[in-house]
Amino acid sequence: MARPIKTAVFPVAGLGTRFLPATKAMPKEMLTVVDRPLIQIAVDEAREAGIEHFIFVTGRNKGMIEDHFDRAFELETTLKQRGRTAELGQLEGDLPGAGHASFTRQQEPLGLGHAVWCARQLVGNEPFALLLPDMVMHASPGCLRQMVDVYEARGGGNVVAVEEVPWEDVGRYGVVGARDWAGDGFAITGMVEKPKRREDAPSNLIISGRYILQPEIFAEIEHQPPGAGGEIQLTDAMIRLLGRQAFHGLRYRGTTYDCGDKVGFLAANVAFALGRTDVGPGFRAALRRILGVDLPPGT
Repeated sequence: MARPIKTAVFPVAGLGTRFLPATKAMPKEMLTVVDRPLIQIAVDEAREAGIEHFIFVTGRNKGMIEDHFDRAFELETTLKQRGRTAELGQLEGDLPGAGHASFTRQQEPLGLGHAVWCARQLVGNEPFALLLPDMVMHASPGCLRQMVDVYEARGGGNVVAVEEVPWEDVGRYGVVGARDWAGDGFAITGMVEKPKRREDAPSNLIISGRYILQPEIFAEIEHQPPGAGGEIQLTDAMIRLLGRQAFHGLRYRGTTYDCGDKVGFLAANVAFALGRTDVGPGFRAALRRILGVDLPPGT
């Protein structure tokens, strides 16, 4: 029987240089899609999947993330005095329970693999989820919930969320090979990090920012030499672990927005805003005026 996934790791130590000057004094993970920070969206997805322990791998000048997941007594008092019960309830509902959030530091920018390794003492000897907050998954049920279903159906192991991209784009991503499909799940036969030639790519299925990993990944990362850019690459460690543990893939049902990219971030704001009942109709009307066109209903 597969051990349950109750812990999630969120790497949030990056500097966010692609969003300067906005991220000069504010963590990029606190940038908002409509009115919810990127990190809150990732935590919401994890909570829906049954996660109970939230581990944030932070860096310098990331204290705002810790404050976001703490009580704000002055604000809460003001909301109570003004009878703003809906807003107060939302703030309280967004908080992890007491003792359910942990924070550790990645003291040097040595890559995603190193960030994951920095969480090893907090994770312990248990399987865990890894969510990259920059990658916003617009899905119902959430991407991680779909992955947990595959994890349980296949008896454990490691699970990686993937999506299809045009073949000409595979060289920008980690790519997986696939066999033994069952629905949207499959067995991963191999992985290639940013294949230089199209013929080196085993498929056009790319790794898209959500993982379920077994704790043995930490030993692989610890002995992993630096790769591209002098960083410790998580994909390289997963390739090594693939030699002795099962890896499963999920072509998840939903849409990914790369919010580490300005266009992806703007697209996420448009998609999420249009889907909201409170701002969607007004926003759709504003888009019509800006674009000078009619948007079909439901767009």
